[in-house]
Amino acid sequence: MAVAGAPPLPGRADGATVAAIFAAVLLIVPARLVLKGLPLSLTPANVVSLGAALLWLCAQFTLTLGVAKGRNPVRTALFAYFTSMVATYGFSTWGYMDSDELNLSDHAFVLVIALVGIALAVCDGVRDRRRLDFLLQTLVVGGAVISVIAAFQFLLSIDLTRFLELPILRYTSEGDSFVLERADLRRVAATTGHPIEFGVTCAILLPLAAHYAGQARLRGEPALRWWVCTALIGCGLMFSVSRSAMLSLAVVGAVLFAGWSWRRRGYTLLIAAAFLVVIRITVPGLLGAITGLFSNIGNDESIQYRTHDYAVAGQEIGRHFWLGRGLGTWYAPKHQIFDNQYILSMVETGLFGTVTFAAIFAVACYAALRARHLSTDAGERDLGLTIAAVMLVPLVGSFTFDLLSFHTVTGLAFVLAGAAGALLRAARAEVGRAEPGQLSPAQASGPTIEVTR
Repeated sequence: MAVAGAPPLPGRADGATVAAIFAAVLLIVPARLVLKGLPLSLTPANVVSLGAALLWLCAQFTLTLGVAKGRNPVRTALFAYFTSMVATYGFSTWGYMDSDELNLSDHAFVLVIALVGIALAVCDGVRDRRRLDFLLQTLVVGGAVISVIAAFQFLLSIDLTRFLELPILRYTSEGDSFVLERADLRRVAATTGHPIEFGVTCAILLPLAAHYAGQARLRGEPALRWWVCTALIGCGLMFSVSRSAMLSLAVVGAVLFAGWSWRRRGYTLLIAAAFLVVIRITVPGLLGAITGLFSNIGNDESIQYRTHDYAVAGQEIGRHFWLGRGLGTWYAPKHQIFDNQYILSMVETGLFGTVTFAAIFAVACYAALRARHLSTDAGERDLGLTIAAVMLVPLVGSFTFDLLSFHTVTGLAFVLAGAAGALLRAARAEVGRAEPGQLSPAQASGPTIEVTR
């Protein structure tokens, strides 16, 4: 008989199962392919995440499905974000809206439900470290697969995404290409919507792959598979030729180096140096192109383009400061593109929407670090540090491109935000299993916390 509030029995499907399906579909199916016959443009990953949202809601009405209840900082941040989106949607649709903007607002609100739903499914439905590892390893393997697709695009000019076109899917825009050009080199997007998105996706997945590669020996697992995934994702990041990807990787590296031992820092620098040497030998000109992204930043037309529309943004923000003009209502070619998610969020969702959006990832970073503090397991502590580091990528990347306009990296960010909440639940459960009257090592090293089951 199932015990109320207990984790699901081994072998039963849970939040990790649903999220792993979502992750595989999100990464493998090309981002510009949507389902035919639907009134809204929804990708297969959108449909899976909407299903996850429905499952999470239904699970809240029962105590026997193993879904967690009670407080969690990530869960609170997600509710705050969803509440602000409901307020924006209600405010903007209360009066008259042009039909095109109303349709886009409806579509954007459905996507918000999907994103919050998949994050909650992970946060409350992944109840132990083993299932969390299963989900994160699925993400890493998916990242390696799309990196192979990127390698074919970059090195051989072969687009394998054409073999992923299914009869039930259609392209949202036929004219867009998964391969662009920069500095006489190809910039590839693999299955994502743009090379910038692909590069930032790799910057998020690379530390996770490195974590499982480094921890494999301690876990008694073969390490080679994870080192191969790490190398492939690292190559994919380079093939994106993206400034945003490099900035994101630098931020992640700074956080990881702050938490690592000197010995691990030295090993990482040696591996990175060897990797760069191999890239320089095998792909001449690639490192020079990436270096040029920063050395010639003052004359870069893309930088100048990103800043020329600040005056227009200021005027729009002033008109609807608190709740914005409406979800998804600022779009090209009707309006100028803002290559900055914070500016775009201020225009569309106002101050409340922008603050709650950023708060999701800031709180997820805190949750991962809190889990690291509570745990005495070396692998779990390292995972907490890794998730905290990658949660800074959406915060930093939102300064350099309109992150929420790209479904792959946005879905990935929300899944990992939920993973941070799940990791904190697992760490608190370990503290709660300490013998009555006896402090666990984690409690002895910090203030006692109230455990909510």
